[in-house]
Amino acid sequence: MIELLSITPEIDGWMFILFTVLACFTAAFGVVAGLGGGIVLIGFMAMVFPPVALIPVHGVVQAGSNVTRTIIAHKLVIKSAIVPFAIGALIGSAIGGKIVISIPVSLLQAILGVFMLYVCFAPKITAGVPTGRRFFVLGTVGAFISMFIGATGTILAPWVRGVSDDRRVYVATHAAVMVFIHGLKVVVFAFLGFQFFTYLPLMAAMVTAGFLGNWIGFKLLNMMNEEVFKRVFQIMLIILSVRLLWAAADGAGYI
Repeated sequence: MIELLSITPEIDGWMFILFTVLACFTAAFGVVAGLGGGIVLIGFMAMVFPPVALIPVHGVVQAGSNVTRTIIAHKLVIKSAIVPFAIGALIGSAIGGKIVISIPVSLLQAILGVFMLYVCFAPKITAGVPTGRRFFVLGTVGAFISMFIGATGTILAPWVRGVSDDRRVYVATHAAVMVFIHGLKVVVFAFLGFQFFTYLPLMAAMVTAGFLGNWIGFKLLNMMNEEVFKRVFQIMLIILSVRLLWAAADGAGYI
């Protein structure tokens, strides 16, 4: 069986199993913490997969994970957010795919990192009602940024969280809108000619494991206190914001 699992490029059978288990763990972590599961997963995958395969394969796994998360919690999703976000995401990805951005990626990361840290300590800035206009803007901006940096989920999280005090509604709605961000990314790579079929067994195993992780995560989320979730969410947001600043400093050659 280990030999059969070794058909995926870059990894052997044991690594196949390891990444499948990681997909389950990070999916559960992403639900319980409110964000960060995808970034933890891509951190491990980056140690093995070349960049040309890393982003598209991770995109499929995250799209699948968010689809299954949405299915599990579909009753909690803010339905009015889906269509405006999807339209905005289509526009944002189209603009981002055609514009050669003049601002350096490291500077963009630094600006977003500082802004996200500010959001951590001034959460009222992200509060608001779940209007179609709000989610249209989030979809446009999120999809546009995703063409240049990979922390889109982190950037959108506080704004989606701000429309509901219920942690479960936030997790479900955030998963539903992130389906479009990752899904559009997969479509772009398919048009660019990436051979997804080569990694199909691994992606199928990781998406299936992600479904299990999401189910476990929601069980744990239902047992969590709202105040505990808020604190964990804030801590993760701070960590990921600092990570953005670190990446910016590294990209600018300061590290």
